[in-house]
Amino acid sequence: MQNVTEVTTFVLKGFTDDPELQSILFFLFLATYLFTLVGNLGLVVLVMGDSRIHNPMYYFLSVLSSVDACYSSVITPKMLADFMSKNKVISFLGCTAQMFLAVTFGTTECFLLAAMAYDRYVAIYKPLLYSVRMAPRVYVPLITASYVGDIVNSSVHTVATFSLSFCASNQIRHVFCDIPPLLALSCSDTRTNQLLLFSFVGSIETVTILIILISYGFILLAILRVHSAEGRRKAFSTCGSHLTAVSIYHGTILFMYVRPSSSYSLDHDMIASTFYTIVIPMLNPIIYSLRNKDVKESMQKVFGKHWFINKVYFHSKN
Repeated sequence: MQNVTEVTTFVLKGFTDDPELQSILFFLFLATYLFTLVGNLGLVVLVMGDSRIHNPMYYFLSVLSSVDACYSSVITPKMLADFMSKNKVISFLGCTAQMFLAVTFGTTECFLLAAMAYDRYVAIYKPLLYSVRMAPRVYVPLITASYVGDIVNSSVHTVATFSLSFCASNQIRHVFCDIPPLLALSCSDTRTNQLLLFSFVGSIETVTILIILISYGFILLAILRVHSAEGRRKAFSTCGSHLTAVSIYHGTILFMYVRPSSSYSLDHDMIASTFYTIVIPMLNPIIYSLRNKDVKESMQKVFGKHWFINKVYFHSKN
């Protein structure tokens, strides 16, 4: 399709034009963003700083945390600036870069969650082979493949989307440059783009969810064979946090992208996409640390000298 784009800038309309509500949302999302950075980067520091948790499970968790910190940083700073500004303009290239990075980190998270499910399967179903099955020659290519797959996916969608013509309105009813609102804004035929979106996201979701379901099927069989109540409790505790994160993330992704274009709703989808790009990256450190004994002990070792960390995390543990 020939590129006859006339629009050089876009306007991100966001949630509301009410100045008072914008001020409230600014402080709400600022707190969320700061918590996201502290929580996710804190987990990365923990994994790097405590040799007791130098194993594939926590390497995957540290990569996931760094992805979440980057994911939120692609969206939130621009959104915060727009809350405090009357000029909510983003350049054409800026919009392109934002969409490319957002899709990249979002796809990476899908692949990482699947790799983490496989890691838990090996650890619980075949614990004696864990050091062999999840050696660096295995988990490093898994992490690398996650990045390669997401770059290919985001490149396809970015090129396909910004090859369209935007010759009418430049106002995006969204807080960031996402694929569905841009397709809705284009004055070109977007049927090919809709097909690409459905097929790529559908394929990625199908493959990653199948890996997760098969892995947890074997994990459930292994747990049922455990005669010790304490052993079952530990296994459920280890997997419960990951299943929670998987359910929340994939549920919102499926709601957003794997459906007919006729069911697209600007306001509802803006809330859903904000949830998986901003709220979920904040929730992941909480999900993975609250019921994880190793993470709590690592916090005590790495941050134990700080009164605040002791007060918040370890008094509640007793």
